[in-house]
Amino acid sequence: MGFRIIAISLAAALPVAVYAAPAAPACSAAPVLPPELTGWSRDASSKTIYAYGDDLGADWSPLGAARTELPLHRFESLRYGIAPERKPDVHKFGGMIPIEVKKAGRLVVALDAGAWIDLVQGGGVVKSVKHGHGPACSGIRKMVEFDVTQGRYQLQIVNAPAASIHAMAVLRD
Repeated sequence: MGFRIIAISLAAALPVAVYAAPAAPACSAAPVLPPELTGWSRDASSKTIYAYGDDLGADWSPLGAARTELPLHRFESLRYGIAPERKPDVHKFGGMIPIEVKKAGRLVVALDAGAWIDLVQGGGVVKSVKHGHGPACSGIRKMVEFDVTQGRYQLQIVNAPAASIHAMAVLRD
């Protein structure tokens, strides 16, 4: 019995290794953004669509080249234009917003949080050509690029972690 007490006492006296997560990189007050992303520093707000249909008319304000706060909705209140390629999580959020493309090029969609996005036109999904993250310390969590032609598109946001998200859409020549 004395042996057990000694063993416990010795174990309690041994140093304990503590794991510390790596420190986040120090950020300057103003991150350097490439020219096509400078609109990320401008704030705007808009609204998202609950259901596909007449709301995609020309009078619906499209997502543009400024960081825009978008309110999102619970999955059960949404009716997407086409079924999202990623299965919606009933505990997460989504919405739809049009994007107006004036000329052919590379469309870059930036988000401040992780979420699935589909770009829809003519009843089909436009395949993405590149995925990545924004510049360090910019607040851009996700960037997805699409090759597009002139026209009106719909951005479907699926499985966002919160009831709002910041998004931006810019055309890179």
